[in-house]
Amino acid sequence: MKSSVRTPVHPPLSPRPFPAAGPLDEEEDDEERFTNRPCYEFNGQLLPSWNDRHCSHCRHYLTARCPHIDEFLEDVEDLTPE
Repeated sequence: MKSSVRTPVHPPLSPRPFPAAGPLDEEEDDEERFTNRPCYEFNGQLLPSWNDRHCSHCRHYLTARCPHIDEFLEDVEDLTPE
């Protein structure tokens, strides 16, 4: 009697779309500022696995529809060299 063996097929793993949490508490607090906002709306053009409620994956991110656009722009200005 011969038995058949089914080989499992798994989808390819995709790389994490966001950096892993850093060791500094200040960086973690800064990251949390842009996570789980009530206005968050996932951008459907991204893979569903990327839906981590980070603002950078929100449909409104860096658009005029974002109610927090000023806060994002201030954060970017802090990174620009003088």
